[in-house]
Amino acid sequence: MPYLANPDRYQSMEYRRCGKSGLKLPAISLGLWHNFGHIDKLENARAILRTAFDHGITHFDLANNYGPPAGSAEENFGKIFKDDFIPYRDELVISSKAGWGMWPGPYGDWGSKKYLVASLDQSLKRMGLEYVDIFYHHRPDPETPLEETMTTLDLMVRKGKALYVGISSYQPAEAAKAIKILKELGTPCLIHQPKYSMFDRWVENGLLNVLEDNGVGCIPFSPLAQGMLTSKYLKGIPQDSRASSHRGNGAIDEDQVSEDKINKARQLNVIAEQRGQNLAQMALAWILKDKRVTSVLIGASRPEQISDSVGCLKNYSFTSEELGKIDSILS
Repeated sequence: MPYLANPDRYQSMEYRRCGKSGLKLPAISLGLWHNFGHIDKLENARAILRTAFDHGITHFDLANNYGPPAGSAEENFGKIFKDDFIPYRDELVISSKAGWGMWPGPYGDWGSKKYLVASLDQSLKRMGLEYVDIFYHHRPDPETPLEETMTTLDLMVRKGKALYVGISSYQPAEAAKAIKILKELGTPCLIHQPKYSMFDRWVENGLLNVLEDNGVGCIPFSPLAQGMLTSKYLKGIPQDSRASSHRGNGAIDEDQVSEDKINKARQLNVIAEQRGQNLAQMALAWILKDKRVTSVLIGASRPEQISDSVGCLKNYSFTSEELGKIDSILS
């Protein structure tokens, strides 16, 4: 059946301005890090994307290495985009990233001009797009001069291959330097994508202030600590979970799942229930309470998880008492 988007899709979503730019992003964005590769079912991926857009999620976030195998998430997104979303292209913000290993040899990783230009060309081909809305450098490169990497991001905008550029996983000082270089080049840094959750709060130690001071947006990934901040582990590690089957060498780091964190999740869940939310909704709401956060990236393995996550927008205000209890649990 041809896809016709929900005509009321913009009624239930909140849109936030990205830093000091003209772009607004949905408070909830969809990341295609997992569940969109060739090892996954294409029709499930299609259902997730349709459900997301039907709920007003206009931002789909990808990267060259998403899969597995690497590149396959972009390929599958391209197939679904061609079938379902071409009529809605101007309503979508599609992002991709480069900075992790993609092909053998010295030119398929990190942040050189050679790698970034080739990678974006490959991403556009896989997705069947003329441009991406946001192109990120995925991680800092300790060897390539930052000026080279940022100049390449600027070049991609000037060539019309990206509308905006961003950075991901940069620490405060290096983020400030990257932002300064891009500003001087005339292509402001739109947004930073850091890892941020109740269990991983490093961005509060300076990064959020750097972004606010420079008018740069923030879009955290892994807000649910890869499942730890959901109901999934409240009764222990399920036998069919990724943590059980891939412990130590899979998508979830070994130290991500521990009895201490499971115990903290149980305590947080009590507060969530008192708020009329499930744990995942409260974890997302807790991030969105900060106005320096533009959007939060969620993943999904089933369409129903999209609907559940969007429910966090019904209440992302916290009393000082609630925040005190949460900080006490997390300390």
